[in-house]
Amino acid sequence: MAALLHRGLAAHGTPAPLDVAALGVTDAFTAPEPRPPGGSGPAPTAAPPAPGGANAPAGPVPVRFYGHLAVVGPLPPGAGDSPHAPGPAGPCARCLDRRWQAVRSVALREALELGSGTRAAGAWPYLTPFTADALAALVAARLGGAGPRGGAFPAVHLVDLRTLAVRHHPLVPDPECPRCGRAEEDTPEAAVLTLRPAPKHRPGSFRIRDIGDYELPAEPYANPVCGSLGPAVVHDIASPSTSATIGCFSMRSGEYLRETFWGGHADSYAQSVRIGVLEGLERYAGMRSRAKPAQLRDSLDGLRARGVRALDPRTCGLYSEEFHRANPRVTPFSPGREIPWVWGYSLREGEPVLVPEVLTYYHAPGLENRFVQESSNGCASGGCLEEAVYCGLMEVVERDAFLLTWYGRAALPEIDPRTSARAATRQMVDRLEMYGYEARFFDTRISFPVPVVTGVAVRPDGGIGRMCFGAGAGLDPEAALAGALCEIATDAVNLRGRTERDWERLSAMAHDFAKVEALHDHPLAYGVPEMGDHAHFLLGEPGAPRPPMRSLTDLQREVPPVSGDLLDDLRTCVDAVTGAGFDVIVVDQTMPEQRGLGLTTVSVLVPGLLPIDFGWTRQRALGMPRLRTALREAGLRERDLVPDDFNPAPHPFP
Repeated sequence: MAALLHRGLAAHGTPAPLDVAALGVTDAFTAPEPRPPGGSGPAPTAAPPAPGGANAPAGPVPVRFYGHLAVVGPLPPGAGDSPHAPGPAGPCARCLDRRWQAVRSVALREALELGSGTRAAGAWPYLTPFTADALAALVAARLGGAGPRGGAFPAVHLVDLRTLAVRHHPLVPDPECPRCGRAEEDTPEAAVLTLRPAPKHRPGSFRIRDIGDYELPAEPYANPVCGSLGPAVVHDIASPSTSATIGCFSMRSGEYLRETFWGGHADSYAQSVRIGVLEGLERYAGMRSRAKPAQLRDSLDGLRARGVRALDPRTCGLYSEEFHRANPRVTPFSPGREIPWVWGYSLREGEPVLVPEVLTYYHAPGLENRFVQESSNGCASGGCLEEAVYCGLMEVVERDAFLLTWYGRAALPEIDPRTSARAATRQMVDRLEMYGYEARFFDTRISFPVPVVTGVAVRPDGGIGRMCFGAGAGLDPEAALAGALCEIATDAVNLRGRTERDWERLSAMAHDFAKVEALHDHPLAYGVPEMGDHAHFLLGEPGAPRPPMRSLTDLQREVPPVSGDLLDDLRTCVDAVTGAGFDVIVVDQTMPEQRGLGLTTVSVLVPGLLPIDFGWTRQRALGMPRLRTALREAGLRERDLVPDDFNPAPHPFP
């Protein structure tokens, strides 16, 4: 095929080096780099120089084959009208190979990455001069400047060899590509953060620009050839509440191929897709260090002996001894154990601090290093550093308050959603009522003045799909309530059907909490009617009189004022947290392609606040001092809690 392609290109007067290979033959994530011509490994198939070859690129043009499909591109930088994507050199052919493999089926990925490989199912029927002529014409046209223009990322072309139909998809560079990736050095100097003024784009917002101002089309991130966030984004057209969208990408840790879901649930599918892409990029950046790999490995004792400031992971919570006895493959943390560290920045102390990699990159490779399984709690993206840190801090405060409420069984003041000044909020509450759910909201401020709102959608008849929970946090109580409402509005209308379809498994959780093992088990378990009894402390007994509700106007008078500058809002929140004795540590997780789009992603840690875990046996919050003391310190209990006071049921956080 390479020889036929060269002949076809020569006929067009466009001799060019080619990189011709089959996909699905070797593991693109571990395969060594091709050797240069003259070596013993595969190499690009070079074409001899010839007159008229002015359009010949400096590097080879990738042409890939799989079954009845061919993929052409990306063009080398500077060839044709190929745009420069973010980054100095990418994306390259190796990026394509890796992105292609990442969106393949689980069966093919298992065969390539863990199994004995793949083999041809038979003779390839497309090895014909006609195929080569068609592909050569496409390559010549692209080198001549024809084809799609614009966008942040160069195109690759998918050719159906049965019909010669051609589609193009943008290719996002792979920051971990061994050929063109450019890792940044993780140093204390690079971790230093400088906060600057960040005027909001409009009153009532906590963003510096509207989400529509970012170049965030779904196509580069969700496409079946090389989508960096998975093969597709699905529109939930059956949802009667929000216009929800969902996507998924997979990432391997050892033998485990983890599926990671992302999505949005706004009032329009276009908005939900953009929100979903932002969330997907945020999770892709936070799962493991791609821009700045961990370069330091040491023990906490060793760092302290050298006078290096480092976060003690014990302040963030560890698993119980019972968990480690039941899971001997998970080695418990000890101060003398060597682990990987990354640099973060303490906003309280104003200096860099080392952070255990597993506490900020929650899917970091090396299962032997993972003494806890963190989540995306505290990871956030924004149009600037200040926006990202604000959103990440709000998430940490929100989850901490929710867990204090749930496990401490704290009765909280109820908020009347019909006092909202937002018509959309009142209308969504009415819509949920049409579908059989009452939307209830509770003022969940515990230790800090920052508004936190817990939302619950409840079936008044106590039937299947009984209740689901959500939460929101931010200096604007209206926005916090709207955030909680958005979560329960999306989940409630689907809860009854999901509970019925998975009834046998979910109902078993009501009698054996150890069966609550994964993230989605926590909220789905509360579709089982009897599980709702564990929320009586918050909702009250069915039919019991309810205390008077508070208005959002009353709540607004009690919270700190909102500024027109995000920097002021961030300082207000950081001062509230540090004033209560906690540190706020920020790790910059921004990937090169995010930076090129004007985005920043960070992980925010507040050691000492309750971490959220999924799986009943992995609840670090139950062993932390804060769960015992916080409600008493907030004036919600007369004494510290003891284990007998704790809610005996797993939290229902989605």
